[in-house]
Amino acid sequence: MAKEVVKKIKLQIEAGKATPAPPVGTVLGPAGINLQEFCTKYNDATRDKMGDVLPVEISIYDDRSFDFVIKTPPVSFLLKKYAKLKKGSVKGAHEIVATLKQDQVREIAEIKLPDLNCYTIEEAMKIVEGTARNMGIAVEGVNDQELEEEAEEAAQEEAREAKEALKEEAQKEE
Repeated sequence: MAKEVVKKIKLQIEAGKATPAPPVGTVLGPAGINLQEFCTKYNDATRDKMGDVLPVEISIYDDRSFDFVIKTPPVSFLLKKYAKLKKGSVKGAHEIVATLKQDQVREIAEIKLPDLNCYTIEEAMKIVEGTARNMGIAVEGVNDQELEEEAEEAAQEEAREAKEALKEEAQKEE
């Protein structure tokens, strides 16, 4: 008789650095699987991708055995890595914090293609470009004029908000 899947758990863990301590232990502990065994298998499987954050989908069976599937790194993680950023823009598409070249976007799309719901590199690149835009990362050759206009509008909005704040402060002092 086939084993029945009791639970599926999705985590994002840094490659080669899974430990039974939180956050991994607190999520997998109640599931009743051997934490040390999972950590050892995960770390061995991801040793070649050290430094990357990798999503993992763990299937837990009724006899407390498990298996897992390691996915490709999230697009946002790859974009930050290629753009050498700690985090994306606070204001999203209204603030440009970095610019990537078209070939860098293609590399990210090639890495991510197996996990995306598309069939060609061009479609994958569109998905990556959309994520980049929402993170405030511009892509050379894509919407350059529109991005410049948005940056200009955002600067004007900031200046207007600063003027209003100064007026309010002046009114409070009177």
